[in-house]
Amino acid sequence: MARPAHTPLGALLRGLAAGAIGTAAMTAHQELVLKLQGSDSSDGASGDEPQDPWENASAPAKVAKRVIEGVFQKQVPPDKIGLLTNAMHWGYGTLWGAAYGLLQGTVHAKPLVMGPLFGSGVWASSYVELVPMGLYEPPWRYPAKTVANDVGYHLTYGVGVASAYAAINGR
Repeated sequence: MARPAHTPLGALLRGLAAGAIGTAAMTAHQELVLKLQGSDSSDGASGDEPQDPWENASAPAKVAKRVIEGVFQKQVPPDKIGLLTNAMHWGYGTLWGAAYGLLQGTVHAKPLVMGPLFGSGVWASSYVELVPMGLYEPPWRYPAKTVANDVGYHLTYGVGVASAYAAINGR
């Protein structure tokens, strides 16, 4: 008996689940690197003048702040930075997983090929989006170690998404 054809909606839903799993893998990778490198408690402030906490907020939190304040006309207090960072990180990774599901549901590429390519594409798109917003510098302006870590996180994400999608898909 032939396997039933998968629908685009099914591919999208499997992609969402795979995106969440890939985001979990990326997050674990990031946490491991932070733990191995040790945390730097210095925030660069001199202590002489008050510093806006949003200046040191992550790019995901700053994007969320811009959307909330620009679209919904609501002020976002600094105590929401952590929540916004996590919501954007997990939402962005999960939604990219949906795109992976639709793509993989169409091309049926090998996960070990598609995963790193997909992760690299997500990494590149972050610069395409965040450099014009003034939240990132172009990658060549960062130290090589910073770029290597960032690429590594996204490769972990891509392989995690591809592997999870293949497992969910029964392949």
